[in-house]
Amino acid sequence: MSSPAVLAARAALASIDLTSYDPEQSRLMDEKCILVDEQDNAIGAMDKKTCHLMENINKGLLHRAFSAFVFRPSDGKLLLQQRAAEKITFPDMWTNTCCSHPLDDFEEEKIEESQLGVRIAASRKLEHELGIPQSQTPVDEFQYLTKIHYLAPSNGMWGEHEVDYILFLTADVTVTPNKNEIQDYKYVDKAELQAMFNDSSNSFTPWFKLIARDFLFGWWDTLVQRQGFDGRVYAKTLIGVADGSKVVKMV
Repeated sequence: MSSPAVLAARAALASIDLTSYDPEQSRLMDEKCILVDEQDNAIGAMDKKTCHLMENINKGLLHRAFSAFVFRPSDGKLLLQQRAAEKITFPDMWTNTCCSHPLDDFEEEKIEESQLGVRIAASRKLEHELGIPQSQTPVDEFQYLTKIHYLAPSNGMWGEHEVDYILFLTADVTVTPNKNEIQDYKYVDKAELQAMFNDSSNSFTPWFKLIARDFLFGWWDTLVQRQGFDGRVYAKTLIGVADGSKVVKMV
């Protein structure tokens, strides 16, 4: 029997007119995500707009994504961003450094060996959203940890249903924000992030809250504990701390 994700990929899917939304964000909705089944096997491609409508998500439509976490090597602080008000999904929310999608539009982002396509996409989007030069985010420096399958509504009409690859990077980066993507950013340590979570005036993306709840703080502790003799933290010290061979189901 075919899985819900496979059946949804074959179904007649809903669409919507985006003329009332920000023009640049609407244009980006034409990019094509990589459709996957529940085991992260690629099964096709579909535009972002179609992939993020709850009407289609509720049928089982599922796509590949990544969540990148960039830490400052000197003090182990995590770079957060606050999504712009112009974003169609999850506007104004705080989240990890960068969360987006490898695209079917780019052949190199479909490469699955050693998560290369996802790493390439992460470097591309860190530059697009935060203006970080790709020379500062070399693809072989990202440490892949695991991938999660989660589902989260945004505002009723929109939502996320993803197999999300979690990537850590330790790097000194230059941030020049794309104001159409993010409205604010900051570096935080663990205590500062926990204080943000405890402050009801802050809102956070659902995937970031899930990752923080189940994984982030433990991995962050390990990252700091394994700092080098120079006092700096290195993402590559996390090799082997998580089983990245399977999809962790969180739905």
